[in-house]
Amino acid sequence: MASQLLPSVDALAARIPNGAKIAVPPDYSGVAMELTRAMIRRDIRDLHLVCVPVAGLQADMLIGAGAVATLETSAVTLGEYGGAPRFAAKLKQGAFRMMDATCPAIHAAIQAAGKGIPFMPLRGILGSDLLANRPDWKVIDNPFSEQPDPIVLLPAIRPDLAVFHAPFADRNGNVFIGRRRELVAMAHASAAALVTVEEVRDVDLLATEESAAGTLTAAYIGGIAEAPRGAWPLRLWDIHAEDEAHLKTYCEMARSDEGFRSYLDRYVHAAGRERAAE
Repeated sequence: MASQLLPSVDALAARIPNGAKIAVPPDYSGVAMELTRAMIRRDIRDLHLVCVPVAGLQADMLIGAGAVATLETSAVTLGEYGGAPRFAAKLKQGAFRMMDATCPAIHAAIQAAGKGIPFMPLRGILGSDLLANRPDWKVIDNPFSEQPDPIVLLPAIRPDLAVFHAPFADRNGNVFIGRRRELVAMAHASAAALVTVEEVRDVDLLATEESAAGTLTAAYIGGIAEAPRGAWPLRLWDIHAEDEAHLKTYCEMARSDEGFRSYLDRYVHAAGRERAAE
């Protein structure tokens, strides 16, 4: 499985084609921000972004950069730093297709794909106006009930790629994800997972019960690249704290189109030019 270990984040980004459906985790799980910056430098387009179940900075940047054609999520927010400015602006402009969902709905549809079944039933959406805006969600009567018993069927979400950042992998292509089970669900639902890691270690993550229990095996991995502090400016579990000052800077600059372009030039494109010159 050594071929899964790629020489750079840019090489990993090259495996994401225009028009791909990609699943991404919430800010607290391990967001591949260095890979996100590489995707923007590649000028990737027409993504179907599935947030499992919500997203923040990553989605806001991809939307602002014009990379997203469809967004499927239950929320996009920067949390205590405020709303997601590029998401809000582009949504008002009708720049992408919005597929509103709920957290349980996203998780259920992802789990359906992982189980290899076409849909998953869910009851809690009944009575909400989401059904009027999601024609792909179907309401049927429970076939096992003798009384009227409506239930919603959610089509399985099958991403082309799951994309996230993790602490480390081994040289066999296994990735340590700890107790972040949403990462497992994303990888199982997707055709493959593309993962950045803090480091690749000379260990066998499947050698012991303790490490194997928190490991996503190489069978689900389509590529791995080292990216130290690859979740920056977001946190990575209890390993790296979020960069509060930088997140505040982003929120201020991303309020306007011009400010967002300046942010990308300074923190995305300039970083790529510096790396190319090394």
